[in-house]
Amino acid sequence: MRLYQQIGNQLRAAIDAGQYRPGDRLPPERDIAERFAVSRSVVREALIMLELQKVVEVRKGSGVYVLALQTESLSSAADSGYGPFELLQARQLLESEVAAFAAVQATKADILKMRDAIAIEEGFIAQGVIDESADELFHTLLAQASQNSVLANMVYELWQVRKHSPMWQGVHLHVGEQNYSEMWLRDHRQILQAVLRRDPKAAKQAMWQHLENVKSKLLEISDAEDPTFDGYLFTSVPANLND
Repeated sequence: MRLYQQIGNQLRAAIDAGQYRPGDRLPPERDIAERFAVSRSVVREALIMLELQKVVEVRKGSGVYVLALQTESLSSAADSGYGPFELLQARQLLESEVAAFAAVQATKADILKMRDAIAIEEGFIAQGVIDESADELFHTLLAQASQNSVLANMVYELWQVRKHSPMWQGVHLHVGEQNYSEMWLRDHRQILQAVLRRDPKAAKQAMWQHLENVKSKLLEISDAEDPTFDGYLFTSVPANLND
């Protein structure tokens, strides 16, 4: 993958995670270049790529603005038909291995970006705001830290299905006033610490346990009588982390 594609994908992940919303103006090219430690020409190419994908609009003399997500992509994700626990199991199997790989592949820039995502989570918690965008951003940045665009895209696609699945949204109707943000933040910190130590086994275990914690909470708040409930199919651990 060319450098401008990497930067473009990272910007798109931030947009998809809600860091920049439709109508928002992206930071100036100079600031983006400094953030990713690349030249402004690379940033310009990345923005052109995003413009061609209809993710952003470049307005001469004004800046670069985020466009609304395409209806086609949302509807296709919403029609996936995957049950929430089936989706979570797929994420658990994939993202735990991705975390292990990221632990040996992550660069200093990757680490700094994941730290920024955790800082955003901390800010939401301090403000009492329930916002999952930083959660998604952390997971997508971790996948990108694997330096494998196929793996990064697989994680991204699973998050898109999660965000736009009516069944997943139905599960969250039962959350009420409960907020597990602090628990997820602790889990993310443990994952990042394992990556910082270059410990793939610890990173894999931390991610596995994180998504196991998510599964346990979803089982607590789910309506087992709901026709879309599929938790009983995926309550057992299908792999041995000690292997």
